[in-house]
Amino acid sequence: MSSKGGKSTVAKRTIKHILITQPRPESDKSPYFELAKKFNLELEFCPFIKLEGIPAKDFRKQKIDIAAHTGIIFTSRNAIDHFFRLCEEMKVSISQDTKYYCITEAVALYLQKFILYRKRKVFFGADGSNKSLFDVIAKHKANEKFLYVCSENQQDSEIVNWLKAHQCAFTLGFMYRSVSCDIKPLFAKKSFDLICFFTPSGIRSLFDSFPQFVQQQMLIGAFGSNTIRAVEEQGLQLSIVAPAPKAPSMVAALDQYLSAVSSKK
Repeated sequence: MSSKGGKSTVAKRTIKHILITQPRPESDKSPYFELAKKFNLELEFCPFIKLEGIPAKDFRKQKIDIAAHTGIIFTSRNAIDHFFRLCEEMKVSISQDTKYYCITEAVALYLQKFILYRKRKVFFGADGSNKSLFDVIAKHKANEKFLYVCSENQQDSEIVNWLKAHQCAFTLGFMYRSVSCDIKPLFAKKSFDLICFFTPSGIRSLFDSFPQFVQQQMLIGAFGSNTIRAVEEQGLQLSIVAPAPKAPSMVAALDQYLSAVSSKK
């Protein structure tokens, strides 16, 4: 990994090795593998962060009455997992009238693991952006008391600032924390043409392992407005962003980008 020496200019290059900063898909039918076949890619899957649940005894110190909230805000499946874990550990009963506000439809559908989805009030943003989530919340914020379930070291202030600016009654519920993984051994063995990030914590993990990281010719993709902002705040250049109107997923965004690159050769 190169030492830092100012902002780099990303040059056009052949894309062969791609690093996906998430766990390897369990199914061989994952669209990632179809993408690899289509463009003859070598994909590496490696999470840059690991999540630790905050124990119930520590969560109680936040003095939050979960049942007193009428709307729960989720921006990830991990948030859902830890919310219901803590509710079970603390024997908290969630009212059937509780509303759930999710960043994407995929996150909303994940609620089916814990609730009777069709019998509950579940809302989600249209395109996965914070703005689309805000549009949904704005329609229901009257008399709503929100609980925003997030990481103890969450870096996103946009949601919090919006809730404050629009005078929403809300509480921050820290139910898990992200811990950076040591990724130095991975980069010691391999080099990558493109890295795809999915959380601001993933960006932080990169700089935790390589404080003097310089992008050079490496391409970067980012999913979600919070991750995009984290990449830009580090002075890195983005080549691929998702979700987008014609690319709702990272796989779709990669397909679109790689197709465009191939057509220019």
